[in-house]
Amino acid sequence: MELKDDKKEELIKLGRERIDWAGERMPVLFSLREELKGIEGMQIGACLHVTKETAVLMLALKSAGARVALCGSNPLSTQDDVALALVENGIDVYAWRGQSEEDYRKCVDAVLGKKPDITMDDGGDLTVRAHELGIRARGGTEETTTGVIRIKALSSQKGLLYPIMPVNDAYMKYLFDNRYGTGQSSIDGILRGTSILLAGKRFVVCGYGWVGRGIAMRARGMGSHVIVTEVDPIKALEAHMDGFEVMPILKAAEMGDIFITATGDKNVISGEGMERMKDNVFLANSGHFNVEVDVRHLIENGELVRKRNGIETYLINGRRINLLGEGRLVNLALAEGHPPEVMDMSFAVQALSVQYLNSGKKLEKKVLPVPRELDERVARGKLAAEGIEIDKLTEEQSKYLKSFE
Repeated sequence: MELKDDKKEELIKLGRERIDWAGERMPVLFSLREELKGIEGMQIGACLHVTKETAVLMLALKSAGARVALCGSNPLSTQDDVALALVENGIDVYAWRGQSEEDYRKCVDAVLGKKPDITMDDGGDLTVRAHELGIRARGGTEETTTGVIRIKALSSQKGLLYPIMPVNDAYMKYLFDNRYGTGQSSIDGILRGTSILLAGKRFVVCGYGWVGRGIAMRARGMGSHVIVTEVDPIKALEAHMDGFEVMPILKAAEMGDIFITATGDKNVISGEGMERMKDNVFLANSGHFNVEVDVRHLIENGELVRKRNGIETYLINGRRINLLGEGRLVNLALAEGHPPEVMDMSFAVQALSVQYLNSGKKLEKKVLPVPRELDERVARGKLAAEGIEIDKLTEEQSKYLKSFE
């Protein structure tokens, strides 16, 4: 990214300010700076969204003695001011907003060219590419649902070259980041991009995993009439019991005003669904990759009549369909991503997982659950930071829970 010196300095200053702002709201991760042991001199290769929160994690690892290289995990999620500020702080960053797919792949390869001891991934691109290149790291982590699905598939079909910890499956990640973080930031992206009123709108949430739960909860809180679509009968029943209307996507397509996908699968909103939609609907995605909305159908069958503020409006059979953020992550394409308070927990788990992977323990080359003690350590830290005290079991209570009498 070529910039004039004065513009570059301006962006670096803004990046520093944003990183400091996030750092003030990430006390658990900040406290780990002095506690992370055994990572001095390690090379860490990370493929994460380059945001102010990620910057706090990268700087925490660097302050603990690691060498860090970072690329973006989405072409539209990088905050350029943050990236420049990280470079100034000695982090190797290979990311800028609006990358082409070719440049994105080259940046992933640049990080792997550093021969990382530990990989940190969000979506699986770095890990999959590392396996294609035959890189045998000490271990790796995976941050998001889509990535965990890919890594588990890789493990079952071809086997892993090194152990990988699915941070997304840790309690302190999915219960808070996926539900509260994505729930709020997805709504934030929709509102920033469209300025529409959510109250009274029919808001269709495709998928009722932890991300879908969070989005549905927040949309209802804004006054929307929420409809949920699902393929899992248990999740569908849960959505029904939570008070949401549940129906197939093709039926919901005829009713919805706003649609958002959160499944990790492709063509959830298909061309057939789009053909049934009414005029002037909004399509958004909160899954990692831009495959959940069939964007190709819009391009091949619609006429692009307007492009502004991250929204592309296509005309299909006289009806306007508004695509947000190219079908990519709406919370990062049109907003700033998750609040730092929730990323504090996710990234604290990430940091502790890196330490665990480098602890000298002999670990199997498979997908390894995050140990519960790491979750509890982060939870205790967050409670302390919030000034919250909880009870402890008495000796008598502990003995009772371990007895069968």
